[in-house]
Amino acid sequence: MKSIRMAVAVAALGVAVSACSSPVQAGSAAVVGNERISASDLNTNVKQLESALAKAQIPQSQLGLPVTQYALLQMVNVVQFRQLASKAGAKVTDGEIDQLIASQGGLAALEKQTLAQGVPPAYTREWLGTSIAINKMMQQYGGGTDEAARQRGQQKLIEQAAAIKVTYSPRYGTFDPQKGFVDAGRFGKPTSAAQG
Repeated sequence: MKSIRMAVAVAALGVAVSACSSPVQAGSAAVVGNERISASDLNTNVKQLESALAKAQIPQSQLGLPVTQYALLQMVNVVQFRQLASKAGAKVTDGEIDQLIASQGGLAALEKQTLAQGVPPAYTREWLGTSIAINKMMQQYGGGTDEAARQRGQQKLIEQAAAIKVTYSPRYGTFDPQKGFVDAGRFGKPTSAAQG
């Protein structure tokens, strides 16, 4: 499971260094490279995530962001690293995903673990494939599997991720690489509770 946690950390860093807030196409939640994530797809993902979290009795506050923003980040991560994997030739087979699932106690066990990280069960296999690809790219870029090689690979992967432009719709907030999503002030400044 350590490799999956490492993949999550790398994915979050990749989004952080490559995010920007330029205009996006109408109906888009984000554009990653040249691939559009539609607001409709995001809404479907959010509904599935909210339902799965409620069923598993996992509080949404555990995600650390509003569900919509968290789901959008997860979707951006998957698209961004799928593009990187394609460019790097890091192919992942269904057999590799099945092997990971079996090694972690089966799909039900992994769905619980990935749900705690904000991945709806319907997207577990895709997310695991992305995690495997991230690990392959880190090995490829780092030149090995030891800790020093993993760190070199992680740094190179972050640099590669920064080359893929990510544009978020301002509807979901402004993305700051240091802070994540921040209030864009769309509805004005909050009033002081001391007034009145």
